Amino acid sequence: MASPALISDTDQWKALQAHVGAIHKTHLRDLMADADRCKAMTAEFEGVFPDYARQQATTDTVDKLFKLAEAAKLKEKIEKMFNGDKINSTENRSVLHVALRAPRDAVINSDGVNVVPKVWSVKDKIKQFSETFRSGSWVGATGKPLTNVVSVGIGGSFLGPLFVHTALQTDPEAAESAKGRQLRFLANVDPVDVARSIKDLDPETTLVVVVSKTFTTAETMLNARTIKEWIVSSLGPQAVSKHMIAVSTNLKLVKEFGIDPNNAFAFWDWVGGRYSVCSAVGVLPLSLQYGFPIVQKFLEGASSIDNHFRTASFEKNIPVLLGLLSVWNVSFLGYPARAILPYSQALEKLAPHIQQLSMESNGKGVSIDGVPLPYEAGEIDFGEPGTNGQHSFYQLIHQGRVIPCDFIGVIKSQQPVYLKGETVSNHDELMSNFFAQPDALAYGKTPEQLRSENVSENLIPHKTFKGNRPSLSFLLSSLSAYEIGQLLAIYEHRIAVQGFIWGINSFDQWGVELGKSLASRVRKQLHASRMEGKPVEGFNPSSASLLARYLAVEPSTPYNT
Repeated sequence: MASPALISDTDQWKALQAHVGAIHKTHLRDLMADADRCKAMTAEFEGVFPDYARQQATTDTVDKLFKLAEAAKLKEKIEKMFNGDKINSTENRSVLHVALRAPRDAVINSDGVNVVPKVWSVKDKIKQFSETFRSGSWVGATGKPLTNVVSVGIGGSFLGPLFVHTALQTDPEAAESAKGRQLRFLANVDPVDVARSIKDLDPETTLVVVVSKTFTTAETMLNARTIKEWIVSSLGPQAVSKHMIAVSTNLKLVKEFGIDPNNAFAFWDWVGGRYSVCSAVGVLPLSLQYGFPIVQKFLEGASSIDNHFRTASFEKNIPVLLGLLSVWNVSFLGYPARAILPYSQALEKLAPHIQQLSMESNGKGVSIDGVPLPYEAGEIDFGEPGTNGQHSFYQLIHQGRVIPCDFIGVIKSQQPVYLKGETVSNHDELMSNFFAQPDALAYGKTPEQLRSENVSENLIPHKTFKGNRPSLSFLLSSLSAYEIGQLLAIYEHRIAVQGFIWGINSFDQWGVELGKSLASRVRKQLHASRMEGKPVEGFNPSSASLLARYLAVEPSTPYNT
């Protein structure tokens, strides 16, 4: 008998659908009173402690989700990923970001070839180059050491490295290693982003890293040419080879650009952009800023979760548990969004990175076999560090739409402060909110409680909190490079689990292509209108009107004819 085409055809999926009614009859106030349930709904690995007791789920729900995972052949799919099978079938590629942080003696094959030696060859090259750079031995065109780095890339070439950089900036060990240095990122093709990225920088002391696998990415290459012009206009054309390096596999175009091909660092087709922070895309600029040993600790943290994900039983497997619960929230309880709420300012760029990681991976409407999905898949991800978010959008989370939340807390602050005479330290004040908010969402506040506090009757509807709003709480022991790597890998694998269950391809991104091709057509029209005075033609009335209005105003920088 042939396997069902979709996971929703299985008995296990239907059992969960039938189970929803029983969950709707419960309230988290009651579920949280069960001490055995609360204890059972936790996991722990190397100091990472997720508590999912505030999910709208029982132990029976979790058991049913494990059966769904079995029906979806989750274990088999995880093994195929680690074994280098071409699970990205629409692009005929392996998915091997785990190889980027594997130990030197690991064996991970793609097309029958162990890729780990190639990875370490690039890492060794980065280590050597970064040590030369940071020692002052690498000098610019005028003989000065380079202390500023601008990394030019977009999407996964930007969001992941920016997340890690922001998280490391206030780690004491990393901050000490980065003294006297600056790392900036240029992603948006908006010239404002160029201006910001080079503001107050001196070309004489700046190194530019151009990140583009093919060296043809439109936005990245225009930004690269713009920064090149900034260098050349100040230091002359011979300065390019001293002030610009590349992360690319297209050595021909790298050389034509003026960059020495010996200063190009490779990555591979089996590394998706949004999964590339552990490749030269992230490792190179981060090593230039913090030194390779710090970045290697980050990679080792990610690798520890890779091993946990591959080997731990599902009952104790953090990415599997969290991925299954996300499937439950999206496809069965009907909650389309997820709020990522780190109670750590160092993690302020986590949510933007997870937005891409999750929404580009799982924002699909068809199965991996091209069958339209009859169920919801993918999540709308957003977030902000606590307590900032509490004064922004928590109102909606508490009394408006139901949005499952990820609360992320750190036991040991990167920058502890205690003022004499204060009730608690600054970090304890922050963490007071971390512990309080999930309970406020779960329990809410009833009209009866409000009346017992003598609240005016006309205000009771406005001050009532229904509660029963799901969340999970992560506690990390600290936030060093190692834990940052762990957190990244947990989210990467959790998102993959969701895609494996939904039966979609989490590793392609065809949805970004249509807009690109249409932009190419607009670009040609803008050129023809600006340079040759040609009218706008071939667009729908709305677009034609907008383009005409845009072109009616002379550009701030006249085109050279």
